[in-house]
Amino acid sequence: MAEVNSVWARPPRATRGDQPTLSREQIVRAAIELLDAEGAAGLSMRRLGTRLGSGTTSVYWYVANKDELLELAVDEVLGEIYVPEPGDTDWRVGASILANGIRAALLRHPWVLGQLGARPTLGPNAMRMGNRTVALLTAAGFTGVEVSYAGSLLHAHALGAATTESALAAAATRSGLSFSEFAEQIEPLVERVAGEYPHYDRWRRLNGVAGPDPDHVMEQAFAFGLERLLDGLSLWLGQKSENPRAA
Repeated sequence: MAEVNSVWARPPRATRGDQPTLSREQIVRAAIELLDAEGAAGLSMRRLGTRLGSGTTSVYWYVANKDELLELAVDEVLGEIYVPEPGDTDWRVGASILANGIRAALLRHPWVLGQLGARPTLGPNAMRMGNRTVALLTAAGFTGVEVSYAGSLLHAHALGAATTESALAAAATRSGLSFSEFAEQIEPLVERVAGEYPHYDRWRRLNGVAGPDPDHVMEQAFAFGLERLLDGLSLWLGQKSENPRAA
């Protein structure tokens, strides 16, 4: 069987007298700062060593390569996501806090979107988040594989929203315009092509969905979708409780 290629599959190095003065936490935080500024393509072991002012020796003490460094950085970001303990709040509120936390963390660190699924997410923060999510959904009444299904729905909604919002933000940044300015710039193009699609055009004119604040529009769209998702899960739980065989 092929060996799992992951920093989490490798036992920690034994302490030696020549252990570097920089901690793993310092190195990972510096890597995240570089990733936030320039994305995964801008991260290299050499550039990180230069940023730390210590060369690459300290970095290679903790990781073998860039992929392992990215695993550590992703897990550090996942540590920013809070999942309430069961009993601290209603399960719907807890699930909403989780989904909003995922979206917010990914918008702060959009490079993470390209890393999820590429390598195992088995770090302590990822496992803590998963453990609390299982506890929250189990306490709500989900059982067996239903816990995975419900958790996947929440994750998918947050990841989908963050992916779209990050892409739009990146396009605005490349154009040198603010989000609102970018929306205004493309409005003439929308105006020109929309006439060929009367249903969309009429709806757009009546509702003015672009609005003066695209960030607010996307936040409201995320909240609407999350509430409808939770409505569906709540309805399903109620039906399951009334008729377990039909669920």
